[in-house]
Formats: sequence, C-alpha cells, structure tokens
Amino acid sequence: MMNKVIARYADGRLVKGHTADFFPGKEIFHVNRYDAAPGEKPVEVWMKDLKAVFFVKDFAGNPKHVKTNEFDPSKPAIGRKIKVVFNDEEVMVGTTTGYQPGRQGFFIVPADSGANNERCYVISAFTKEIKFL
Repeated sequence: MMNKVIARYADGRLVKGHTADFFPGKEIFHVNRYDAAPGEKPVEVWMKDLKAVFFVKDFAGNPKHVKTNEFDPSKPAIGRKIKVVFNDEEVMVGTTTGYQPGRQGFFIVPADSGANNERCYVISAFTKEIKFL
C-alpha cells in the first residue's frame, strides 16, 4: 500500500511523495517524490534526520484552513489526548495509542480534523515536551 507522506527533516527540509516501506522502528524508508521525473530513484530517508513524518490527504494542503489544536466535541477522541512541543516550537495536540518514553517515535492523530494531516509519526528525539492532557 502506498502512503502519501511529507517527511519533514529536523533542519527544515522536506520531501513529499509516496512510500510503501515506512515502518515505525526502522532506521530508513524510501519516498517516491510526487514531482519526480520518470525513472527517478526514490529518496532514501533516515529517521535519525527527521522531525516527523506526516501522512497527508494531499500534497498542496488547504491554504485557507485555519489551524487549531482543539478537539471537535461532536467526535469522540480515540486514544489518549496528548500535546507535543517540537524543538522548533511547533505544537501539535491530538490523540495517541502508542506513546511510550524511550521509543524512537509514536503516532499522533491531530485534534484538528479539518487539517491536511491524517496522522503523524513524531520522532521523539526532536521533541522538547510531551504530555498527556
């Protein structure tokens, strides 16, 4: 299965494309860039270099969407509510079913149901604060 992802590096770079070999805990995966020329090789992405991997609805996003870290009260939250503050000061609020201290990373489903992100794999080493709400 091909996942639509945006791999965001700790230094701010990003790679947009599709991956079929992303697995939590692996050190490396590959992204076929969405704008790649025919025959272009996939980009090798090392987890140690990343901030997070965003699993997205589309690559353009919605520039008119106003980001929020609030939960929709009409939709029940599945998992534990969590707040993540990244080293670059970005804050993401959502739910998780797999956060454990000491692991390479964990998935979070954003509270903002209207956002382009369906879920995000957070690299624990690029966070400055993680707390349950």
